[in-house]
Amino acid sequence: MAIASTDLVRTGSRGQLARAAWAVTAVFALSNSPTPLYGYWQRELGFSPGVLTVVFATYIGGLVLTLLVAGRAADRYGRKRVVVPGIVIGLAAAVLFMFADSVAVLIVARMLVGVAVGIVVSAGMAAVVDLGGKGRRDASSMLASIAMVVGAGLGPLLGGLIFTVTDRPVVPVFGVNVLLLVVALVGYLGLPADRPAGRSSGFPWPRLPRVAVQNRRYLSSGVAVFAPGLTATSFVLSLGPSLLVLVLGNTSPLLAGGVACAMFLAATGSQLLLTRLAVPRLFAFGTASTGLAMVAVVLTLVTANPALFVASALLAGTGQGLGQLGGLRLIARHVQGDQRAEANAALNIGAYLPAAVLTVATGYAAGAWGMPVGVTALAATLALFGLVLGVRAYHRSAAG
Repeated sequence: MAIASTDLVRTGSRGQLARAAWAVTAVFALSNSPTPLYGYWQRELGFSPGVLTVVFATYIGGLVLTLLVAGRAADRYGRKRVVVPGIVIGLAAAVLFMFADSVAVLIVARMLVGVAVGIVVSAGMAAVVDLGGKGRRDASSMLASIAMVVGAGLGPLLGGLIFTVTDRPVVPVFGVNVLLLVVALVGYLGLPADRPAGRSSGFPWPRLPRVAVQNRRYLSSGVAVFAPGLTATSFVLSLGPSLLVLVLGNTSPLLAGGVACAMFLAATGSQLLLTRLAVPRLFAFGTASTGLAMVAVVLTLVTANPALFVASALLAGTGQGLGQLGGLRLIARHVQGDQRAEANAALNIGAYLPAAVLTVATGYAAGAWGMPVGVTALAATLALFGLVLGVRAYHRSAAG
């Protein structure tokens, strides 16, 4: 049974919902805009695929550390007071990317992007659900989820398109990101003021997010499907370009960005197409999609068929999208408003940590043993654990 909600944000108009969702989209667009540019930076700055996965994992590190604070801060002080600084941090990261001349600057920029994403994925997405009101929980949780995956797909497409028309793509790519974030900032400043929960005093020092005992099974069910799906999409973003080089001999930034964009369009489309399904069915389809994505990755290595890699990206996006939607829907239905952002933070920590560990491990395994061995090891591990966890999540969510 759902718990009565204490909302921190007054029910908003459609325009206010759109502005809140756009902030999530703009920050996630920034997070994935570097994807088609990694090959460019590797040539310009001279670093290995292993270092590339570290740059990617630094982003996840910044995100996870932020999630230790952002959710509780948003529940305590209100969404707006947390999201606005997050957008500003995103702007700072975009400027650093524009002028990055070393791996160290890239790492700092990626970490700041992780901080901005950690804020919007907890506080920003909770604000979208809050503005939807009690009668629109399922619809607003879907809007929050779609805002995230649309931004995640827009970023690499933007980077790839710009890279095709100029051989110096960095400044124009992140110049556009600055514009998107400024629009988000102006829109967010016009949203209604929050009503702080006032549940406790003092600064929310970093700690693992907590949820009420009766809500933990909902949270763990979401993590069980969202985490494998997110790990699969993280693989495509970080090592996909290298895998395409292995399969095709070379690749274009537009192809790398287009595949990443298609992956997140699949996440969006699957959520829109299957939104009426009950949560257990969302979890079942998400689990199956992630497992099939890993099968397609291995077949890509065996056959050198790039169409199979595209299929793996589409399936991975579907797995992430449905796992994320199911997890957010359970939180929206069952977690009180003054604990919702912290629950979002817990959901994302549970998903991003294994994604970071497995992606970095795969990068270094590929460097030590070769791409086929490293990628096959990741695919087998992820498929096995995803299946076991997904079956458990299906049964737990079906039990109510």
